[in-house]
Amino acid sequence: MTAMSATIALAGNPNAGKTTLFNALTGARQHVGNYPGVTVEKKSGTWVNGDLKLTVVDLPGTYSLTAYSPEEVAARDFLVREQPQMVVNIVDASNLERHLYLTVQFMEMGVPVLIALNMMDVAKTRGIDIRVDRLADLLGVPVIPTVARSGKGKDELMKTVAAARPSVEKKPLRLSYGEDLDSALNQMESMIIKVKSLSGVYDARWLALKFLENDRKIMAEVKTADSGLYESLVTIRDTVTDHLKKTLDTYPEAMIADYRYGYISSIMKQGVLAHRYDENRLYLSDRIDKVLVNRLAGPLIMAAVLFGLYAFTFTFSEAPVAWLENAIAWLGASADAHMADSLLKSLVISGIIDGVGGVLGFAPLIMFMFFGISILEDSGYLARVAFMLDRVFRVFGLHGSSVMAFIVSGGIAGGCAVPGVMASRTLRSPKERLATLLTVPFMNCGAKLPVFALLVGAFFSKNEAGMMMTITVISWVGALLAAKLLRVTLIRGEATPFVMELPPYRLPTFKGLLIHTFERTFQYVKKAGTTILGISILLWAMMTFPELPSDVSQGFEARKAHIEATVTDKDSAAEALAKVDAEEGEAALRHSAAGRIGSAMEGLSSLAGFDWRTNIALVGGFAAKEVIVSTLGTAYSMGEVDAEDSGSLKEALAANPGWSPLTALSLIVFTIFYAPCFVTVVCIVKESGSWKWGAFSMAFNTVAAFLISVLVYQGGRLLGF
Repeated sequence: MTAMSATIALAGNPNAGKTTLFNALTGARQHVGNYPGVTVEKKSGTWVNGDLKLTVVDLPGTYSLTAYSPEEVAARDFLVREQPQMVVNIVDASNLERHLYLTVQFMEMGVPVLIALNMMDVAKTRGIDIRVDRLADLLGVPVIPTVARSGKGKDELMKTVAAARPSVEKKPLRLSYGEDLDSALNQMESMIIKVKSLSGVYDARWLALKFLENDRKIMAEVKTADSGLYESLVTIRDTVTDHLKKTLDTYPEAMIADYRYGYISSIMKQGVLAHRYDENRLYLSDRIDKVLVNRLAGPLIMAAVLFGLYAFTFTFSEAPVAWLENAIAWLGASADAHMADSLLKSLVISGIIDGVGGVLGFAPLIMFMFFGISILEDSGYLARVAFMLDRVFRVFGLHGSSVMAFIVSGGIAGGCAVPGVMASRTLRSPKERLATLLTVPFMNCGAKLPVFALLVGAFFSKNEAGMMMTITVISWVGALLAAKLLRVTLIRGEATPFVMELPPYRLPTFKGLLIHTFERTFQYVKKAGTTILGISILLWAMMTFPELPSDVSQGFEARKAHIEATVTDKDSAAEALAKVDAEEGEAALRHSAAGRIGSAMEGLSSLAGFDWRTNIALVGGFAAKEVIVSTLGTAYSMGEVDAEDSGSLKEALAANPGWSPLTALSLIVFTIFYAPCFVTVVCIVKESGSWKWGAFSMAFNTVAAFLISVLVYQGGRLLGF
């Protein structure tokens, strides 16, 4: 049997083990993109067994098929538009009743379903013994027990998918929702069937259910297809809603959910559980949480965990970073020795090797940071961090769900503001959502890490982990204070309650950690080799042209000729010539377009301790923060006055008289807070629906960053630092 074009979808609640199963099935055969028209990540891969090849799509985690968030929209639209041959619904066996709620919705939708009953090991430790065959008979769909993290049941699951896929028929489940709703559903269904543009895509009864659940996307689609039908359905919905409110004090959405859970409960009572667990029993995760999320011990443990993460990252990445720096230095020296003096040589050495190499040199550090964060994420601890920080966030006018947006953006370090901004979509309150997407760029994203690593390594090498912990605290405090300011001025509004699911603790698999680390590190390296390379070449051109006037160049040549003619000692002559070369390089850099911009800003930027070369780097940082490192590397290789410089940017900054720990701290603070990168700004505009908030983010963040940096630098000078 050959099915080269067959597609199956993995779907389920968050924390059900869906992505773990996806990684186990597809391994390295994965592709990442976005769903059409939605900036939600789409992951797909292939599973191969003999002549059978299936495309596996990992749908975003969702609790419902009623579209409240972009993730739910993406998951549902894929099922409707792409019509995969099979939906593998990953269900947490230790939370069976709650997870079957999504299963029932798949069945009502009419898509072919197979249940992967995951986390059977966790269920067993909780005293839950599930009769898999009985569950399959009652639901009428195949059920395969699995343990995704160890790969147990994976082969049987895919064999069942391959065998069941061709014969599965689309037969929607029809539940009764009581006389009132059933009457309305029947009436709406008969109307929808007549509109072929809708009934040809959706099951008519399912569409009617979505209308009663007040699914705005479905309602908008119906209105576009047939405005008359839309008005008729609204009338029916409003009538039944008013009736339920008067007679039962409830709404259609709540009644639909009650009947679905009633259907699930009836299944569970028909011998599905061979042994029901003791509901009063404290499970391992609960016992751990009594310590880790304790009001007093929890925050202290969280601080210790983060400090340990930074200590681990800097300790174990030190040697690989040094090896890579030496390799990049050797590459630059080789290019210098084998290329004739020319603009091309300058581009290759200063623009590409010193520019992009400065960013790539921190790849091992980024890799170890991502590895540590993957451990926290896969173990379930990051969800506890969000839970503990909720109490703090409410004080500053933010929602508990904002915590995950902050963490995704780099709240611990190494994230990205773009998915952080998009993660704010999960907030129902527009005011809290706007406050969140405007403040997540303050987090320490992966683009800022090379800047921090460079400056911490150059000026705070004796306490790198402690300094990174301090930088993290500064970014969080600054973001929360900014959020409070926005919430009491421009974005006033009431706070909304926060409820979240705490997944059970799990021991991460080494394979899963490697996959997550590789994916994130690859994105960093890819960006360095594409976006950063392009910006580095552009900035090199701005730092090269216009060239020095001929009379000035001739003056430097005359000085060199004089040295060669008068200085007889070879070493002394070489040292004197190197100094003249360095002075010429600095003069050329100052004369360039970038140099003029940096020099023009120096009168103001000097208040924060920034010289003209730093200004050039910070201007480039508006495009992407990694450019700060690459531009400093280019600027110091083209215009370094100190002829004794060893070649390392870290050592060049540490030895430069214009730099000090106070200057480095001022630049760190400015980098934390100033304008988001261009991609993030575009994302803010798209998510907020207005260009003014993107412009506000750039202006507000940069002004605040400069004022704080001036306060740090001038205050430090007054205190004698």
